[in-house]
Amino acid sequence: MTDTHEVTVTSVHQMTPTVKQFVLESDGYRFDFDPGQHTHVHFDRAESPAVDDAEQSDEEVVRPYTATSMPGTERVTLAIKRYPDGTASTWMHERAPGDRIEIEELDGNLYLRDLDADAAFVATGTGATPMIAMAKQYVREATGTAHFFFGETDEEQLFYRETLDQLAADYPDFEVTYVLSEADEGWRGPEGHVQDHLAESLDGFEERDFYVCGVPEMVVETREYLAERGVDDDRVYVEGWEGDEVSDGEG
Repeated sequence: MTDTHEVTVTSVHQMTPTVKQFVLESDGYRFDFDPGQHTHVHFDRAESPAVDDAEQSDEEVVRPYTATSMPGTERVTLAIKRYPDGTASTWMHERAPGDRIEIEELDGNLYLRDLDADAAFVATGTGATPMIAMAKQYVREATGTAHFFFGETDEEQLFYRETLDQLAADYPDFEVTYVLSEADEGWRGPEGHVQDHLAESLDGFEERDFYVCGVPEMVVETREYLAERGVDDDRVYVEGWEGDEVSDGEG
């Protein structure tokens, strides 16, 4: 049986029309993990408003969500997108300060491998959540340069934009590029698919580590593109999710 910890929701913040940030605090337990790794939230399926009465059962729902906070404290922060029919994301968006939630220890394969290597973070939607924590670690501990590429539909959906812009302002070796697929007329940045804009900002592809997370189609296309540019597959670290069927928007 998987070990879990009961935590308390201490803060809920509406970041975009569909994304909420949840601050979860334990009662004396310190979470140690690598930035970029995720936890799993546990709850009973019947508790979710997205579940039809005819479908309710005692089945336990388990969904992964990535911490955007740094390790070493009693607090874990999650940014979760609500999907209209998402069993877990709908349940999470109903949580309020004071609620108790059961979560697992953090783990996963998406974390910084080499703090001496240049890096590129390529994300769409909530695939940016692991990248936020990794970017925070990179600017504090790494010796190279990093570029964060964040693809979304429109400006209103860009969450943690203030955090990323502040990192770029504070650290000259860290840059951010936002790419919108459905930009308004006033948008002056790049448009289309985020993976189509890597070459505009990067050189030395072969000597850089790439961390890619988001909708599976983007992840696959980015991996293929990087292979064409001569990037060794051992330098590309990916996770593909987004959508309730995969991970309820953990990404």
